[in-house]
Amino acid sequence: MLEAAIAIAAIAIGAGLAVSIGAIGPAVGEGYVAGKAVEAIARQPEAENSIRTTMILGQAITESTGIYSLAIALLLIFSFGMPLVGRLLELLG
Repeated sequence: MLEAAIAIAAIAIGAGLAVSIGAIGPAVGEGYVAGKAVEAIARQPEAENSIRTTMILGQAITESTGIYSLAIALLLIFSFGMPLVGRLLELLG
């Protein structure tokens, strides 16, 4: 029973770390890209549409890494955690 509880706690901690650490990179990257895009538009206002399009594409690609970390966290919880919760409930009840 204790092993199942420890495994569930480890899965929950792992899922939380996957999402929180996985969100840091995209947040920093998107902020950096947006700042550089503003600088580029300030230098060349006539290229605003091209810069904006490139910025949005870059941010979409950057955001995909955050979505991957969310997918890993959900995989941890629902593929590994839920069967253990069922086992723990059987042991308790």
